[in-house]
Amino acid sequence: MSLKIRMARGGAKKRPFYRIVVTDSRMPRDGRFIERVGTHNPMVAKDHPDRVNLKEERIKYWLGVGAKPSTRVARFLADVGLYEKPPIPTGQTKKDKPRPKTLERIAAKEEAVKAAAEAKEAEAKKAAEAPAEEEAPAEEAKAEDAPAEEAKAEDAPAEEAKAEDAPAEEAKAEEAPAEEAKAEEAPAEEAKAEDAPAEEAKAEDAPAEEAKTEEAPAEEAKAEEAPAEEAKAEEAKAEEAPAEEAKEEDKS
Repeated sequence: MSLKIRMARGGAKKRPFYRIVVTDSRMPRDGRFIERVGTHNPMVAKDHPDRVNLKEERIKYWLGVGAKPSTRVARFLADVGLYEKPPIPTGQTKKDKPRPKTLERIAAKEEAVKAAAEAKEAEAKKAAEAPAEEEAPAEEAKAEDAPAEEAKAEDAPAEEAKAEDAPAEEAKAEEAPAEEAKAEEAPAEEAKAEDAPAEEAKAEDAPAEEAKTEEAPAEEAKAEEAPAEEAKAEEAKAEEAPAEEAKEEDKS
């Protein structure tokens, strides 16, 4: 009798649960078994501790008496170091290989990834070259500015001397407006001195002008009396004229 260590299915529909059992190779999958040596629950995560449970001591015993594990059970035993991992079978159906359309999609994705990596590399190169190009003109400008800086360094003592003379010049500049103000005030004082006699003469003429203003009403009164005198003279002449005519008639 040949012994096998394999899985017997249990559980419900679409919710499988397997028992790892030692049985006769001639028995059906879910038939009689000799001993249960572990369990396998594919409904939990791969890193879950209850996914695979094994009774290592009993499995070692049955392996020692000639029991052979199935391919799936052999993988479980290889994970814990109780059996050699079986090789992957080759030359079988191509169901484990991707279809042509899937291969095309994978190739397109790889090309897109390569293109993106090349674009990033090109951008990185441009970014690295740009600072170098910017530094070159800056270095040239520094080299051109070096003689100017040396000339400035030579001119520095002269500028310091100018800076020392600056307070004296500022003092002179402050005195200059005062002198100009004095010069402007001198003609004004002279003009005042010249105007003083004229003002005194005006003060002397002021009483004469007041007298003239007092005589002005008298002259106006005389001017008003003049027409009355002329009227009287004309009336006298008019009265004398008929008398003279009468005398001449008598003479004739």
